[in-house]
Amino acid sequence: MPDPFKSAMGLCNTIARNGYEAYIINARMQQRHIESGSGDVEIALASDMTFEELAKVFPQTLPSKEDDHAVGVVDQEGIRFRFYPADFVEGSHPEITVARVTRGMLERAGEDAVSLACPYLPRAADKYEGFEDLQSGEISIKGIPDETLRRNYLLGIRAMRFAANYQLRIDANSWISIIRNRRRILDYTPIHEIMDEWRQVEAENLHQFVQLLDASMILHSLVPEVAALKKLALNDTDGGLRNVFELTLETMRRYPEELPYDWYGTMACMFHAVGKLYTAELFEGEWMFHQYPRVGSKITRKILRRLGLDPQDTDLICHLVRYHDRFTYMLNDKGIRRFRALDEYPRLIEIARAIIKASGGNYAAFNHNMKLLDRADIPEEMLEPLLNGNEIMEFAELRPGPMVGRLREALLQAQIAGDVTSVPEAVEFVRTHKLREQRSGGLE
Repeated sequence: MPDPFKSAMGLCNTIARNGYEAYIINARMQQRHIESGSGDVEIALASDMTFEELAKVFPQTLPSKEDDHAVGVVDQEGIRFRFYPADFVEGSHPEITVARVTRGMLERAGEDAVSLACPYLPRAADKYEGFEDLQSGEISIKGIPDETLRRNYLLGIRAMRFAANYQLRIDANSWISIIRNRRRILDYTPIHEIMDEWRQVEAENLHQFVQLLDASMILHSLVPEVAALKKLALNDTDGGLRNVFELTLETMRRYPEELPYDWYGTMACMFHAVGKLYTAELFEGEWMFHQYPRVGSKITRKILRRLGLDPQDTDLICHLVRYHDRFTYMLNDKGIRRFRALDEYPRLIEIARAIIKASGGNYAAFNHNMKLLDRADIPEEMLEPLLNGNEIMEFAELRPGPMVGRLREALLQAQIAGDVTSVPEAVEFVRTHKLREQRSGGLE
């Protein structure tokens, strides 16, 4: 029989030449078992190949019936090579990245297993791996939470994602473990995996997820620009003080009420006020935030690049932050046309609505603008009457007064309706409308 370990290294080299990784799991422990002469010769290896990929390289590959954690087995020259999945978790602690033991090795080692092996057993991926059954009504990390987190620090972020999406509380021991390990969660978990979890949070629950990130103090390192908004307090409608971070969370909660499932719009709500921190100036007892949407858009771009968001997603969210306040001003006809020309203007409307709901603000400007939106499709030349005020007074033989304004508005509405299309028709209209008002007692 050939040397089992030389044969195993040959298989590992073949796998490496095909662009994958492989190594012998705990060679010292396996050598001790082989030297004892007990049982068939078997070598456990770890690889990042799936069963299908393994079978392409080694056609004699068979499913592993004895150990459901194994990917497959290869029998060669009287030696059984059993393949296990290599550590596929980017967010695990470096000390447990290398597999040290398998179920079969533990069974063969007996009492020696404690001293020879680390408790990590390679196994296939499972999004609920590391958590107790969610049917218990809370999110609970399995076993000793600190030790489980060492195997995959991403579980801390995932626990908060589950808590937000499933509307469940996190078990107290699991929660304190997440807080204890908050620095390691960020040190060992790739940012793209954190954002993958973030992207799976439903828009309606994003405010709760961000709240949990803040409570665990992970937000303070991940997005300090947003966490710092807690230090900026503003007067609310009840005369009290409310910090901008609380208003931000409430805006995120309100936005999906009108546009459900809109993850990007809700994320824009998260960043909409970030510019206030950089533009805040106290003047005569009032906070001023000049140009905060423009500044906030630039800060948001920096944050989203740091978080690794796709460029097109970054552009969309920054655009919404840049123009989110346009609909909060009482616009005129030209202003509403400029607003309608902006990309994503329906989202901008809903951000404005969410801000009003969150702050308990006044709907006067919002309702005014909503009414003007109906006129935005009317050709611009139709928004000015064919006769100005002086011409109306001349042709209708009127002195300056309220009736001139009423005739001007009536003429404009007649133009929009298509009843008046020329200056002669406009002259006839104001004369007739003047007589109608005089008969009804409207002359002033």
